Amino acid sequence: MGEEDGHGDGTGREDGVGTIDKAFGALYASDDGSLDTAASLLAADRGADAELTRRGEEFVRTLWARGWQPADLVRAARRDLADEHVRLLAGLIRTETAGYGRLPHRWEAQLAELPEDPGRPTDRFSYATAVLELYRLLVRLPRLDAVGPAPGEALPPPAPGEPRMLGRIRALLAKAEATGYPEEAEALTAKAQELMARHSLDEATLAAGAPSPEAPGAIRIGVDPPYEQAKAILLDAVATANHCRAVWNEAHGFSTVVGFESDLDPVELLYTSLLVQGTAAMTRAEAEQRAGGRKRTKSFRQSFLLAYANRLGARLSATSRRVAAEAPTLLPALASREAAVTTRTDELFPETRTTRVRAAWDEAGWTHGATAADRATLHPNRRGVENGSSDSSRRPRHQDE
Repeated sequence: MGEEDGHGDGTGREDGVGTIDKAFGALYASDDGSLDTAASLLAADRGADAELTRRGEEFVRTLWARGWQPADLVRAARRDLADEHVRLLAGLIRTETAGYGRLPHRWEAQLAELPEDPGRPTDRFSYATAVLELYRLLVRLPRLDAVGPAPGEALPPPAPGEPRMLGRIRALLAKAEATGYPEEAEALTAKAQELMARHSLDEATLAAGAPSPEAPGAIRIGVDPPYEQAKAILLDAVATANHCRAVWNEAHGFSTVVGFESDLDPVELLYTSLLVQGTAAMTRAEAEQRAGGRKRTKSFRQSFLLAYANRLGARLSATSRRVAAEAPTLLPALASREAAVTTRTDELFPETRTTRVRAAWDEAGWTHGATAADRATLHPNRRGVENGSSDSSRRPRHQDE
């Protein structure tokens, strides 16, 4: 029998298990009324609390096996739910991952970025409702293609530390983001891309001299609203220029970048930095527009970012081609690595389509965006796509659902 203090539910099952089983039927119902009823059951049974948390950790653990990573889950919760749900999820992720001896190296950075858990609210019904809303999202998430080992699986030997080259790129891009002088940002970003190109060349040299069993891997990089298409195009430009491929999953707010391990982290760094620089440049351009008596518009910002991404794609590729041309004997090795990346991308995503960019055309936004891209140019070569079209010549490769 259930006791009066709530440590049973009258079903003969202790520790709230019976209450949980009853309440969890609401996770698969389409109406919020069922959720309210389930939340009332949980709020009334304090003995269900520990089991409720344990079930949440189980949901999370199941999603690791289904290809999800911490950042993916947080992104999904932010897109569909509220901050309180994200904090609840962060607590589950921390608790579940604490039991593993060693985690995949990219997971450490994702865990470090989780929001703090402020603790449970005193209102038990509100807390139970938020938990059930979160769990309803988790049980409905689809399987994703794995882009790395999950916790508990065999991991490669730990790296001795961040490669020196990656540290130099990080420092250059941090300075580029911080400076208020466009010319200085241009020079710093150009140097970062050149370092990336030369690093790829060094890796190709090693592969040509002593072929290794390394195969291309993959990472997921968030592509957040607003203006996701323009951001996906920018990421595609960065990935392509650095011997990787990007496939955009619009439904879940990320692109999967496929490439050799030595190229993946630099691509994420450069994309993030260029997005920061582009957003700052757009803010300055909008201020100029306001000073001229023109209101900021969505079409201005969208056209700005599309032009910025389109123009940068040409600049990034030009730098990579220039560096590669300095070592013509390595071109076959580079081509072989790029072919391996393409094959791996096709294996992961056998069904993709090219998405046509649908944008409201704003000439001023396009012109300002192209100018900002020139300032962030990674090589003095000024050839590229000219102003005059709102349809970017670069289009994101889109994953079919």
